[in-house]
Amino acid sequence: MMNANQTPEETLSYHIDRTLYQGRPTDSAGRQDKELLTYDLLDSLGVSYSRVDHDALPTIEACREVDQLLGTEICKNLFLRNAQKTDFYLLLMPGDKKFKTAALSKQIGSARLSFAEPEFLESLLGLTPGSVTVMGLMNDRENRVRLLIDKDVLAREEFACHPCINTSSLRFKTLDLLDKVLPALGHPHTLVDLPRPE
Repeated sequence: MMNANQTPEETLSYHIDRTLYQGRPTDSAGRQDKELLTYDLLDSLGVSYSRVDHDALPTIEACREVDQLLGTEICKNLFLRNAQKTDFYLLLMPGDKKFKTAALSKQIGSARLSFAEPEFLESLLGLTPGSVTVMGLMNDRENRVRLLIDKDVLAREEFACHPCINTSSLRFKTLDLLDKVLPALGHPHTLVDLPRPE
């Protein structure tokens, strides 16, 4: 129960392990298969990565805490669809940009886009809401999902994402994303440039 001096955010309780680990967990007990498959993929590609473990994060402030530990910002990961529910998109964009469907639709030559329902997220990427990540593309073997990346995400030296679950976050070099991870996932990307807020 909230007292008079607390904001709703302060009543939410979560834990962030303040250790920055190198590589996969030494003990896989309690870890989901889809998380372990992410580490298997990165390890097989020779991608060096750091990891922070945490509860599912309920606030932007909590996310910023993890960003600080990682030393880079996890970008927004939006799973989108067209009105007919026939075309699906995974958009990676900086957290400080707003998603404007008109601006994006024009750049990719699509009709208006909406957020895709959780059942499509599960069936196409094997993910649940709150854990959307580029790593989920390893489950899209039929290439039903088109990857869109805002140019500002690729301008950063390092890239951060979830390992298919939202209770850990990873950091690795953006060049490794482009040169190793995306080719292994079999998903080329389309570069987009979304407007910054005025």
